[in-house]
Amino acid sequence: MTVVQFVLILANTLMLVSGQFLWKYGLMQRVKPFESIRTILELLLSPYIIGGLFIYGCATVLWLYIVSKVDLSLAYPIQSLAYIISIIGAYYLFDESLSTLKIVGCLLILAGVACIGLSGKYA
Repeated sequence: MTVVQFVLILANTLMLVSGQFLWKYGLMQRVKPFESIRTILELLLSPYIIGGLFIYGCATVLWLYIVSKVDLSLAYPIQSLAYIISIIGAYYLFDESLSTLKIVGCLLILAGVACIGLSGKYA
């Protein structure tokens, strides 16, 4: 895998997390987003939800390009960095908790991604 391919996977991951953050923010703007059909439709027409969907769509197109160039068994685990990015982002943007277990989990994810990345080099 080249540096450019890694950067594309990272960009794809950041796009996915950004879309999720927009969805979360859009939901936070509503008092009862799933109270009725009307509130669900209003939610779906929210600029934050639409923006998140657009980013997800772009990420999907980019992902199709990535998997045409990179082994799926290598590219997909790198996307698990989204878990780490989302935990850190949720802590700063949404005041969600950041426990010791979450930090340990993030370190385990990083170790797993490193092992998978190195497996291609030393296999």
